[in-house]
Amino acid sequence: MLGKTAGGLFWMFRYLERAENIARLVEAGWRIALTRAGDAENEWESVVTTAGMRASYREKFDDFEATHVINYLLRDPDNASSVMSAMNAARSNARLVRTALSSEVWEAVNECWMSVKAVLGRPVTERTLAEVLSTIRTRSAVVRGALHGTMLRNEIYNFCRMGTFLERSDNTARILDVKYYVLLPSASFVGSSMDNAQWENILRSVSAERSFSWLHGGETTPQGIAQFLILDRRVPRSMAFCCSKTREQLAHLEGEYGVRQPSQDMADRMCQRFNQPITAIFDEGLHEFLDASIRDTAALANQIERDFSFYR
Repeated sequence: MLGKTAGGLFWMFRYLERAENIARLVEAGWRIALTRAGDAENEWESVVTTAGMRASYREKFDDFEATHVINYLLRDPDNASSVMSAMNAARSNARLVRTALSSEVWEAVNECWMSVKAVLGRPVTERTLAEVLSTIRTRSAVVRGALHGTMLRNEIYNFCRMGTFLERSDNTARILDVKYYVLLPSASFVGSSMDNAQWENILRSVSAERSFSWLHGGETTPQGIAQFLILDRRVPRSMAFCCSKTREQLAHLEGEYGVRQPSQDMADRMCQRFNQPITAIFDEGLHEFLDASIRDTAALANQIERDFSFYR
């Protein structure tokens, strides 16, 4: 496969996952802001910071008012990382690699783009936010369903899935970081009823509340939720699950091409970090662990681009 085609597939699904993940990040911030009795601007500021868009946002706005943040993250044409920008990029990449996709996948991407463009064609208010976020999540899920149901399990599929899992791992780390490191007003709130409510909102934002309840009953603790979203390989949005699936796709590519790439060794080292108890991660510092994971994910993505010559 041409490196340019591999890169188009990889980035098409990274952008699709990114659009959904930004929507989930906005939902996490929105739900947590609702639990705060006072000014919620700090919560929205932390969402922008964790999304990595603080510098560009401050060039345009002086405050972190909810409507400004929501529209900047979802639909602002000046924001290259907004949901609408990510959807545009995903569709552009899909057009580039259209001959490598089944007709169902291409149609799903195109319909996703049109639906999201329609709901983001006007300013989003807090009243309409839930409907907009639901549309983004639902249309993204349809694309994934078309991929799973119609594509051969070959190198095309492998590059698509790698893009998804790398982006998802990065997002889970960022959502956890929003909650634990930035949003708590002080250490005195850890373990309080407000703290637990915010952790439960994190579970809702990644559609994992019911799964967590099945495994843990009614017991909700910060360590239990962190263990669930970081280390539990049964959870499709956990960081350990995403790392193992990325490594699995690289192994398939080794079998396809007969060459082991440096990115495989890097993925192996990353996955080793998830073979430790959650208590060890909390002792290290949850924010420090998440920050290192975000950097490692970015480094792995860059290595994959080099290994498979995406820009040749």
